[in-house]
Amino acid sequence: MAPTIDPTRFTNLAVEERESGIWVVTLNRAAKRNALDSHTVEELVEFFSAAPRAGVRAVVLAGSGDHFCAGLDLIEHHDEDRSPADFMHLCLRWHEAFNKMEYGGVPIIAALHGAVVGGGLELASSAHVRVMDQTAYFALPEGQRGLFTGGGATIRVTDLVGKSRMIDMMLTGRVYQGQEAADLGFAQYIVEGSSFDAAMDVARKAAQNLPLSNFAICSAVSHMQNMSAMDAAYAEAVVAGVVNTQPDARARLAAFADKSAARVRRND
Repeated sequence: MAPTIDPTRFTNLAVEERESGIWVVTLNRAAKRNALDSHTVEELVEFFSAAPRAGVRAVVLAGSGDHFCAGLDLIEHHDEDRSPADFMHLCLRWHEAFNKMEYGGVPIIAALHGAVVGGGLELASSAHVRVMDQTAYFALPEGQRGLFTGGGATIRVTDLVGKSRMIDMMLTGRVYQGQEAADLGFAQYIVEGSSFDAAMDVARKAAQNLPLSNFAICSAVSHMQNMSAMDAAYAEAVVAGVVNTQPDARARLAAFADKSAARVRRND
């Protein structure tokens, strides 16, 4: 039996279906700048575990208030005074949540504004598409706080901006913002107005694709990046064999063949 998503189960996340198949997941701790405590991470695991089999076509991930996410809840971290083993297991839950996002096969579009810092940048980098507005800024201040990243920055943020730039960010607390941040790869889109509205537009476009095609795009590509070139080529051929012969694609292919489908044009 396919899982369903009950929005009332979530407290640190505001979860709602805005349009058919398009869900909005909003970090709902504005007073804490949407810092990620352990309960929020568990809710991310719950939602993104269910999403691929619950008919979710696309997700817009947002933050309430003035910021997307300021990272690890340092007050909780201080008060819990965790042992090394306890914190290791907490990090593994972060990885569980972010892996379910990246590899789950449902397009996730992050609407970024204000702070996208530390664990917030790790969360954003787990989305497939990132849209930033003019208020968004990016940093990894762990080094200045006696910490080290634990939610995948060494993997995903390095993939976005390169090893040397990430090390510099951690060593110095360097902040990126504006067009420079977009040009370096922190976001694929930068907008003058609302990043949420622009992210919804991207979600609508993605949701028009066949679910199996989106699953391959938002899961297989990441898996193939972890393989050798030979293994990735083999896996790509297998995935293409499945996706490119799906029955639901026949009408779209027929529309292309009879020239009733829209053609790709240059932007003028």
